[in-house]
Amino acid sequence: MVRRKTGADVRMRVGLRLSGFLGAWLLFVAPAAAQACAKADFEVVVDEAAAALSRLNQQNTPVFQGKLRQLKEKRGWSHDQFMSEAAPLVRDDTIAGFDQKSEEMLATITRGGQSGASGAAPDCALLAALKQQMSALVETQKAKWAYMFDRIEQELKK
Repeated sequence: MVRRKTGADVRMRVGLRLSGFLGAWLLFVAPAAAQACAKADFEVVVDEAAAALSRLNQQNTPVFQGKLRQLKEKRGWSHDQFMSEAAPLVRDDTIAGFDQKSEEMLATITRGGQSGASGAAPDCALLAALKQQMSALVETQKAKWAYMFDRIEQELKK
């Protein structure tokens, strides 16, 4: 099977980054308990995004792998041919772009949490920004899956 970064490796890397990010945000938000937003509000946003990313991978990975197996059978590829011929379906410039965009979003989110830990007065507007950033991250992963499924469907039609 072609090894791609949309499986457990990405989930683990995203989970670790989200955990680190959450820790940084919590350092920043903890003193804000008396304000309109609370530590738990930030935790909920991160937890919901992590759950959405996990669901995307759980739903799409087995289906996508099944389609890759269909393509292998349809084309009559040997294992070595499959590894070579299917690689562009899981690793191309567009997919790398989605991965890079996701990494940049995670880095931005993490930097925001780290800069918030500087001791400045917390701003609950950061919660809205966090929601937007996490939503954009999830949407980027949805777009990546849609692109990959479109590519494999096109190949199966040939």
